[in-house]
Order: sequence, then structure tokens, then C-alpha cells
Amino acid sequence: MEHFWDTVDTIGEGFGFSLFGARHLVTLALYIGFAALSCKLYKEADGKKRAQLRGLFAVLLLADEAFKQIGLQIGGNFNWDYLPLHLCSINIFLIALHAWKPSRLLDNFLYFICIPAATAALLFPTWTSLPAANFMFWHSTSVHILLAAYPIMLFSGGDIRPSVRYMGKCFLLLLAMAVPIYCVNLLLDTNFMFLMYAPDGNPLAWFRDHVGYHWIGFPVLLVAVFALMDVPIMLKKRKEDKLLSAVK
Repeated sequence: MEHFWDTVDTIGEGFGFSLFGARHLVTLALYIGFAALSCKLYKEADGKKRAQLRGLFAVLLLADEAFKQIGLQIGGNFNWDYLPLHLCSINIFLIALHAWKPSRLLDNFLYFICIPAATAALLFPTWTSLPAANFMFWHSTSVHILLAAYPIMLFSGGDIRPSVRYMGKCFLLLLAMAVPIYCVNLLLDTNFMFLMYAPDGNPLAWFRDHVGYHWIGFPVLLVAVFALMDVPIMLKKRKEDKLLSAVK
């Protein structure tokens, strides 16, 4: 537990894990298993229990962020980079808002943006230098699993019914976040939402290395993500249509 309060900025070499190595694969298995269990519980729950599950996820996510901030203070490692202004951190508060007051825009944003963003973070983690017995490893793993599992759970239960018609509004909401956060990056010399540069291991780094500008990857990846996330919608609709035809 010697390095429990370390961060990626303070840890030495030789304590982390490799991409798609044993520890990473266990993390991904936990993600799949937790999401599957959450979907099962949500589908079987009545309206009251569903509301309780949504509230539980919101509380756990807020507590997870608080755990991170407290840990940073205990270790004396807080800096501006740890403000909750990355996309996944913002989604913590959007989920808390959604659990209290859902809306079609939030439904679609959490489906089209939150699921792929959190899943991408789990597939290509930026915390590979950390040991397993470390508070930031625990936080980074658990918070992204919760972030992805919440909208997956609601989609499986039919409480989120995303529509391609909301893709434009989701993009505008994302843009509305990016503009002030870009200004924050300029002011604090930070890299929230990876607007300033793409770190190694990030999918945007491919565009940095092969095109010369990482920001070109944003519209390309957004189009790819929207297309990919449209597939489950079509499959679910096809399944519902078949069930409806069978009833008739």
C-alpha cells in the first residue's frame, strides 16, 4: 500500500499494467459482468425499484468523484488537471441530473456519448502506470464502469429510447460544453476533454501521428460512434417489431 495515494503524475516505473494484459482483461470482464447484472436487475424491477436503482447509481458516482478529490488532498497531489471537467467527469453530474429529472436530450446524450466515452476509457485506460492497490486505479476503474452501465441498463429496460433525430442536439450539447472548457484549458494550462492535445494511448493520438492534428479525429470519431451506437437501436426495434407481429 506504499503507493496507494500516488497518481499517474507521481508514480514511478514498474508498478502498472499492460494494455490487454491479465489485469486489464479482468477489469473488462468486471465491466461486462456488472453491466449484464445491472441490466437483469433493472429489467426485473418495477417502477419504484427502477427509480431506486437510478438514484443508487447517481449516489455511487458522486461518491466516487468525492473519493477521488479526498484522496488527492490526502496525498497532496491535487492540481487543476483533476477538476471534474473531462467528458466522463461531466457525465457523472449529467447522470445525477438524469436520475432526478430525466429528459429526452439527456437520454440520447448518455446513450450516444456517455456509453462509448466510458467504454473507450476502459478499453484504452490512461492510468496504466498505477498499481492495483491505488486509489486512482480504483476510482478510474469503478467510475467508468458505473458511467457506462447506467445508460446501458436503462436502454435494456426500455427507459431510454434513443433516436437518430437527437444526434444533432447531442453534438450541440457537446459543443456547448467544449467551448467554455477550451477557455478553461487556456486559462489553467490543462487538457480537459483532450481539446489541447492527445496523450499516447488515446484514439485521437492516431490522428495526431498520421494526420498532424489530433482535433481532426473529433468529427471522424463522432460520426463513427453515432453509426456504431445506431446498430443496437435498429436491432432492438427489429426485435420489438417481430414480437408485435407475433402477437398480431
